[in-house]
Amino acid sequence: MEPSGADEADRLLTAAAARVEVRWVQGFPSRNVGFVNHETICYPCGNYILFVDLETKKKTVLPCPSGRVGAFAVNGASGVVAFSDQKLNPVIYIYTFPGLINWRELKGQAQLDYTLLAFSYMGPYLASYSSVPEFALSVWNWQENVLLCSKSQLGMTATSLSFNPLSWHQLCMSSESSITIWNIERSDEEHHLKPKPVQLPAEDASQIFNQNPFFSHPDTQDAYYGPVLPNSAIAGLIRDEALLFRPKDDIQPSVHPTVHCWSATSDLYVGCEEGCILVINSETLETSLLHQKFPTERRQTIVQISPMISEASLKKEGQEEGLAQSVVLAMAFHKNGLYAAGSDGVVHMCQPKDSFYTMKNYLDVSEPITSLVFSPDYSRLLVETEKVREEAVKLLDASSSHFLSADFLTPGNKYCVSVAISGEVHFWLLEDGTCISKLSLNKQATALVCCPSSHTVAVGTKTGHVHFIDATKVNTPRVVHRVLLTHFPVLCLNYDEGGQYLIAGAAEGHIFILDARPSKLFQVLGYLDIRRARLEIFCLPSTLTIDNDECVDERGLLKENIIQKQQYELDYPLSSAVRQKDGTIYGYCSHAPFICKYNLASKKILKDPTVVFSEERIQSNQSGRGFLSLSPNNRWLASVAEDGVLFIRDAATLETFAQAHCHSYQGGGIRSLAFSKDGQSMLINGVEDGALVCLKWKMAGDDDIKEADEYWQSTLAVLNNSIYSENNVLKSMRDWHVASKSILPSSSEKGHKEKLQRQPSVELTDEDESFINSVSIGEMTWMKQKIQKAIEEETKKFADKKKELKKGIKSLRKTIQEMMHENEQVPEIEKLDQQEFNLDAEEQERLQLESEQEVARVRKEIEMENLANCYLRDVLKQQCWDSMSVKGRAIKCFHAAYEVKNYPMKERGKEELETLEKVLQLKKIECADLKIRKEIIEFQLPTVSSKEEGEKVEEDVVADETTPIALIGSLSSQYGGDTAVLYPQMDLHTREQKINQIILLQDIIYRVKTAFNKAFDIVARQKEQEIARVKERNLRIQEILTQLDLQEEVWEPTLTDDEIPERVLTVQDSEIKVEKYLTPQQRAKAEMMAKLEMQRRLAAQDNARQRALNDMMDGVLEVKKEDILKMEIPPPPFISKPDTLWSEEEKKIFKEYEKKVKELNEERDKHRKILETELKKLQTAIQETTQSFDDTVCKLFEKKVKSEMVICQEELKINSLLYSLLLDEELSTREAGLHYFLEKKRKEKLSTAEAVQIARRQVDAYRETYDNLVAEDKILERGFRKEFSDVPMHLIDQLFKLYKRRPRAQKMKMHLDTANPYGDRPGSAKAYKDALDHLMRAMNELDNPENMPEGLDLPVWERFCSARRTKVESEQLVKRKALTLAEMQAFLQRRIEDDEKIKKDIDNIFSEVNLLQEQKMRFQLDLTVQFLLKQGQVELESSELIPDYTDAILINKSVIEELNCTIRAQGEKKIASMVECKDFSKGIFQLEWEHKKMKMQMEDLNQKARDIQTLRVSKDRQLFLNVLNYDSRVNHQVSVLEQTLGVMDKLHKEKVKKCQKIIKDLEKRISLKEQANYKLSLELQEMLVSVSERRHIFEAADTQPASEKIAKEHYQDIVQRRRLVDLAKGQAQEIAILQAEVARLRMKTFPALYEVEY
Repeated sequence: MEPSGADEADRLLTAAAARVEVRWVQGFPSRNVGFVNHETICYPCGNYILFVDLETKKKTVLPCPSGRVGAFAVNGASGVVAFSDQKLNPVIYIYTFPGLINWRELKGQAQLDYTLLAFSYMGPYLASYSSVPEFALSVWNWQENVLLCSKSQLGMTATSLSFNPLSWHQLCMSSESSITIWNIERSDEEHHLKPKPVQLPAEDASQIFNQNPFFSHPDTQDAYYGPVLPNSAIAGLIRDEALLFRPKDDIQPSVHPTVHCWSATSDLYVGCEEGCILVINSETLETSLLHQKFPTERRQTIVQISPMISEASLKKEGQEEGLAQSVVLAMAFHKNGLYAAGSDGVVHMCQPKDSFYTMKNYLDVSEPITSLVFSPDYSRLLVETEKVREEAVKLLDASSSHFLSADFLTPGNKYCVSVAISGEVHFWLLEDGTCISKLSLNKQATALVCCPSSHTVAVGTKTGHVHFIDATKVNTPRVVHRVLLTHFPVLCLNYDEGGQYLIAGAAEGHIFILDARPSKLFQVLGYLDIRRARLEIFCLPSTLTIDNDECVDERGLLKENIIQKQQYELDYPLSSAVRQKDGTIYGYCSHAPFICKYNLASKKILKDPTVVFSEERIQSNQSGRGFLSLSPNNRWLASVAEDGVLFIRDAATLETFAQAHCHSYQGGGIRSLAFSKDGQSMLINGVEDGALVCLKWKMAGDDDIKEADEYWQSTLAVLNNSIYSENNVLKSMRDWHVASKSILPSSSEKGHKEKLQRQPSVELTDEDESFINSVSIGEMTWMKQKIQKAIEEETKKFADKKKELKKGIKSLRKTIQEMMHENEQVPEIEKLDQQEFNLDAEEQERLQLESEQEVARVRKEIEMENLANCYLRDVLKQQCWDSMSVKGRAIKCFHAAYEVKNYPMKERGKEELETLEKVLQLKKIECADLKIRKEIIEFQLPTVSSKEEGEKVEEDVVADETTPIALIGSLSSQYGGDTAVLYPQMDLHTREQKINQIILLQDIIYRVKTAFNKAFDIVARQKEQEIARVKERNLRIQEILTQLDLQEEVWEPTLTDDEIPERVLTVQDSEIKVEKYLTPQQRAKAEMMAKLEMQRRLAAQDNARQRALNDMMDGVLEVKKEDILKMEIPPPPFISKPDTLWSEEEKKIFKEYEKKVKELNEERDKHRKILETELKKLQTAIQETTQSFDDTVCKLFEKKVKSEMVICQEELKINSLLYSLLLDEELSTREAGLHYFLEKKRKEKLSTAEAVQIARRQVDAYRETYDNLVAEDKILERGFRKEFSDVPMHLIDQLFKLYKRRPRAQKMKMHLDTANPYGDRPGSAKAYKDALDHLMRAMNELDNPENMPEGLDLPVWERFCSARRTKVESEQLVKRKALTLAEMQAFLQRRIEDDEKIKKDIDNIFSEVNLLQEQKMRFQLDLTVQFLLKQGQVELESSELIPDYTDAILINKSVIEELNCTIRAQGEKKIASMVECKDFSKGIFQLEWEHKKMKMQMEDLNQKARDIQTLRVSKDRQLFLNVLNYDSRVNHQVSVLEQTLGVMDKLHKEKVKKCQKIIKDLEKRISLKEQANYKLSLELQEMLVSVSERRHIFEAADTQPASEKIAKEHYQDIVQRRRLVDLAKGQAQEIAILQAEVARLRMKTFPALYEVEY
């Protein structure tokens, strides 16, 4: 019976533990390094943890008990490390250093993996964070192995975790986008985790002020559109997602934390990916910016790297400069400041100075820094980079990438070699794994192997090179040779057992055989071609190195008869196979976990190989792809796979006798395995874990190991001579340097070569060929070199034949060139195409075939494009044309620029009609129900009622039956809509009524559009008729124009595409601009039809009757009246003779001729006038009819505008109703969300209340215990005298004083010279224990008998010391309990505060719900109603485009009319009184005018009297007396004056005309002013009416308190006015007295002047 899998695994584990152990491990993963003490660092590496002593560089290896190391943490103060494994239900292991003792194993609830671990600086506490599915943060007491508390953070992927060094009650956990500070609250033995998330600033370092989007109230409220709700209610969210919902535009990305550390004041420093450093207060969570963005330039002055960063070097000041712009990846806090580093490779120090910070640079490693770690005593700083780890100088040398392969350097017991993927070759000391030297190849490596016959290391690269390294001096290795086999990667390298051949396998399927000896310069002997996945075995004869040319062909391929290649088909596909000397093959199956054994020695070799079945097959107990390896003595078979476990089996029995879990499945398993030549050691490296493991056998006296060592000694004895000679050759070889040759041809050469290759073969010359041959690659592969060499030999062999061919080609080329030259001289029609001279018929056919294929491809693309366009056309036509019951079209005017379009309409569906019918039936039922209710109410009214009430009820009923249009809110009833079925706008309260109203309004819109489309169709038909009439008249007009021989353009109206949209769907031939493609059949048919048409026309021209009619009577049988204009009277034949030679008869004939011509001309003129009159009538008729149609279109346009207005009115109603429905839904969503969170808060309130009760009960119970302890302590003090009552009184007093005496408390020693910024802060439990130990030691000193009072017995003293010690212990216990009680009370207070906070949140939600319900009720009752009001009916002052109707009220029209009548009557009274006042004032002005007139007459008469008295004799008077003929003189003067008067009169008339013109202009202006005054008077009347209305409205709307207040104010105004009137009267009397006094004084002073003036 076979053992089970578990038993077999246990047996294998036991065997592996007994036979194999780890000698050393190399490797260095990133970002997990810590100090385990002052001198030692540790870090995880694959399945191991490595400890490195900084002084001695000694390494210690700690293997993980189960697989790969997961999370990792170090506590340098306690000297312990913690790590987790990667398996199901992982465990956290606690190991001590340097003992490496497994102290604790912490088993939590994690199912898959732990991602983070962190030790506290104070106390035995450890924090862990697990990944999916728990995402749980846990806090452990690792000394007690107790899980204190745990909290889940679903979906959060944490990146770092750390405790506050000053308080273990705080820890910080950060992710890529958030930071959370966790408080650990303790109540006696209970612990609780409370998160406090930190609000991070934005990416530009600006603060983000986020309010709760669910409970935040907007600052603005819209009274018209209803309440403004949160975005979550608008989005329809109710549950927890409503709290987190935020619109995309409001989301502002925050900074991304990368690293954090704590300061000495419990502040948190956070480095961000954006390059800024934040400071977070851990109590208030306030965030401030320490340093924003780092500048891009770096100063050149950097502090030199010292051998050790000690505290002294940290104290010195560095050169101040800014941080380079980079990502902050590492931070560490020191007492001198904050050290930060990142991708810029510089360690910066941020040093506080007053209220500012200065940035200084201390170290530049020129590589991205990933971690900064201080030692526990802060005397060393560990700087971790991506490639090397620096501790001031290079401390640990690690590869920049993972290890690829490793092998033992001959003889295999002292050195080993490894290569990384990056091409770095390391040489190690096999004893302890010390790195001796390193060599970089600067190429990506793919394989490594060491030569058994010399100290040569062969390294294969991805570029196809094989590098040969001289390792004779391991301290200074060098590359001595390099060969390029192929341009494909070299996948594997292997030496034969004797070190004679090197076998290299390439990715292209070729296997190259090289001479492994340096003396042969690593010659490439040949290659094999492997193309099929099968097992092939070949033999390399000794003649391969002696006579290589006979073993390979001209291209380097090994001949099959030389290598004796054998091929086998196996029953399983193998991923790896090894062969023993006896022909036994071991294979690792890739599809099943099997190891198969084949014996091929007895198999016959056939031409067609058959399937070979395995002789033995065992389970490999491994998972994934793997490979096998045989030990040098062929006794051990090792198998490795992706699970990372090494199995070593006996090659004969295939039984496992050793096993080692070197790597893990998570790290990709094992990449390579190598046995040492003596069988003592093994080198194994992983795929992705970066670990290189060296294993050794535990029991050196084992027979198998001895046998392996003896085998190698015998082999080494054979190879010693070869090793010595080849090493001497190897030492003499020079270092290999790559020649600086261009790898690729230059662009000009390459272009020229391509150009030459594109030309026809006849154009190729010798010079061209030589140039092409000269263009070659600088570094050529071995295969290409062989091919080129074979071509050169072939060229030499056929050189003569080649010359003959070239001569023939030259002559043929010359002939063709002559023919082409002749072709250029011939006419164009005789020219041949260029391709006709192409002698390469195959090339011509190929080009023609390619062109046909290209044409077919283009044709297919065009067809597919046309098909897609046709499909798109059909879809558009179906959706936008065929589905329309009324097609969209337009009507344009004939002369005006008006265009009227109809309403395109779809046919209403069946569901829509059924819904409409259902709503109409429901409305009828509601109307009938309302009518019956009114009848019931009227019947129940009292029978005795007044006549006025009856009339009022009738009026109300009539008013209800005939609802005014203004209250309906639209004019749809006038344009085809039935508004009688609508609900009254005042009654739309329920959701169903609003939905039904929307359906009814949509039906009204449909009816309005239908009514307009009917009128549109009538006008459209009318236009078609008008166009037909115009065409008929145009025919007559065309005839008249032809008769009158006038060249006028006849206006011909047509319908446009907008008026006949069907034209768009039909493509006319005139729209196609390209020539139509005709098939040969269509072309032949078209030519035949053209011939028939030509024959028909020729037959029509050969008509004798028609020709005779045209010659005799101009093609007509009778002369019409219309032809009179064409008639001509032939002149008599003698008209050419002179008049004198005419006879009488001829003269009579001529007179008759003239008479006929005159009559004909008169008839022509008469007919012309008739035609012109008819033409004008026709044109006038066309103009009138088309203008009349344009008027009809204008009216239709006005109707369209009115219809649009009506439709917009109804759509406005619909939009208002939709908005109200939407807002109602949002209010319901908001209410549901508030109720959800209210219920959630209630549940939280129950839990907080329960927590408060539990905490209170615990505090009460603990307080009771504390009180009991205090009472017991007091009882001990009171019972002291009773207990020592047997002691004399004078001794009791001394003993009591000693009883009360206590030793001095231990003072904390302050280490001022320490660099630890947090100080020496042990945990609370440790501090209490140390203090108690110190107290007990001090008590021992006090208990010394030397302190015993004199006269006291020793037994009494011992009893006294015991009592005092009991008292001290009791006091210490009371103090301890008091601290615990205070902590529990603080915990209770926090729970009470949480409970109060939840209660306050519940109250706030209650108030929010109440407020929302009020808003919802107000919104449901405060309806939005649409009215139609004429201009002037809205008595509202507003300067805005849209008036604000917030304070407007709606009143009855009768109230306005009554107020207008009252105002009009009062206005008439006022006007009458104003007219009377005006007449009286007019009389007063008339009397004053007459008085002034009389005064002026008196003045004139007095002036005349004075003139007569003072008259003098003038010259005129003297002239009158002296001149005899005075009258003639006067007449002469009069005539002169008359002439002057005439001139002046003329000038006066001109001035009068000008003045009249000015007067007319002034009269026009006066009339305009009068009109404006009239308008202003009308506006004044309206304003007076408005004022009175407002006064009436204000008085009517006022309440009793307001009226009393106004009356009181009015009374006070009257009293004040009365006082002012009395004061004015008194002042007026005083002024009158003063004026009288002034007049009297004036009369006394100026009496003469007064009389003269009078």
